[in-house]
Amino acid sequence: MEIEKSNEKWIILSGICFLVGVALWLPNFILQYGYGFWILTFIINPVGAVFGYLGKSKFGIISNIIMTFSFFIIMFVGYYLAAFFA
Repeated sequence: MEIEKSNEKWIILSGICFLVGVALWLPNFILQYGYGFWILTFIINPVGAVFGYLGKSKFGIISNIIMTFSFFIIMFVGYYLAAFFA
């Protein structure tokens, strides 16, 4: 019983790190202006991936790793769309 409660704590912390990472990107998309808050994803989301590992949550690990590399993913998609439509 105690082991499940310990895992649940790490999974919740991993989910919170993921949501914080998403929230850090929102000002860029909503306000259409480049704020530098997204840089914190390089710090917060690797910690969230470790929390996901401690909680044995595949979703926690994968989602936080994707958010860690989200800048590069968004850059790739943006340049791809610009090349495709321009």
